[in-house]
Amino acid sequence: MIPFNKPPYTGNEDQYVLQAMRSEKMSGDGDFTKRCHSWFEKELSCKKALLTPSCTAALEMAALLIDIQPGDEVIMPSYTFVSTANAFVLRGAKVVFVDVRPDTMNIDESKIESAINSKTKAIVPVHYAGVACEMDTIMDIASRHNIYVIEDAAQGMMSTYKGQALGTIGHIGTYSFHETKNYTSGGEGGLLIINDDQFKERAEIIREKGTNRSQFFRGMVDKYSWVDIGSSYLPSDIQAAYLWGQLEKANEINNNRLDSWSYYFENLKMLESKGKIELAIIPSHCKCNAHMFYMKVSDMQTRSDLINHLKDCEIVAVFHYIPLHTSVAGEKVAGCMVKILIQPTTARDYLDYLFFMV
Repeated sequence: MIPFNKPPYTGNEDQYVLQAMRSEKMSGDGDFTKRCHSWFEKELSCKKALLTPSCTAALEMAALLIDIQPGDEVIMPSYTFVSTANAFVLRGAKVVFVDVRPDTMNIDESKIESAINSKTKAIVPVHYAGVACEMDTIMDIASRHNIYVIEDAAQGMMSTYKGQALGTIGHIGTYSFHETKNYTSGGEGGLLIINDDQFKERAEIIREKGTNRSQFFRGMVDKYSWVDIGSSYLPSDIQAAYLWGQLEKANEINNNRLDSWSYYFENLKMLESKGKIELAIIPSHCKCNAHMFYMKVSDMQTRSDLINHLKDCEIVAVFHYIPLHTSVAGEKVAGCMVKILIQPTTARDYLDYLFFMV
């Protein structure tokens, strides 16, 4: 059986996890965490990188960093994972859902500006399937309206937009190292990427439960204390050790996925030419990381038949997100916590897709 997802494994994770377990810094920010931070800051050319227990945690930290308050509005696509919305709803923000482009499944940048008003605090573009949103346009809109951009690059490690790593273009970026992602830190894990100097110091404090503990360990203060709001956004060094075993071979893992993705694409183009399916479209200025391979089909029945056929062939395939504005929680908060700027047919169109992982 070919599974829906198989977490990457290089063979070095075991020894590194054991080293972390036997170290004096197992609880977090130990040697392996420092290695990972240095690797990301060098490879991504970002101001600061901080490992988190999950991408959800990184998004929650982002909401705290930009000081989301009740009544603030945050723009994002409805076609995303729940964490994108939860992080801001938890702080009392109103979520404004904007439609996606049919080619990349990313937020339609041409519709963002009409969703902005005096209460808008941030735009959260989601780089679906590791393919970049149109960040030049989004950053221009944000600059003109003086609002923040937080990139949900959960699926985007090793992807680029015009040569720049996803997650490093907005004011803040987030990555996921969940077991379904290209790289994992042992089942869960995430990363907060700081691209704006104003957030560097406070990000460390929020991550350390609102204390200046990191500054204390660097000798910057004589004792550490509670100085701000925060939470426990610090992963164990065991998670970092597992991830380090994969970062050492990041290019090898990426190239392997790209080979598989290209094989699918080349061999399925015949079905697309016959109008049976639609394949992913990757703009020429975007470099994709082959996070997932997906096909679009014409209707739900075709999708179900194809999933069942693949199952008979021992290939596990699934369909992806239910758009948040049509979900149970989305419907509950609609009208008080959510605004929707989506065409009426969109919800049905979303459901007619078939997705499966490389």
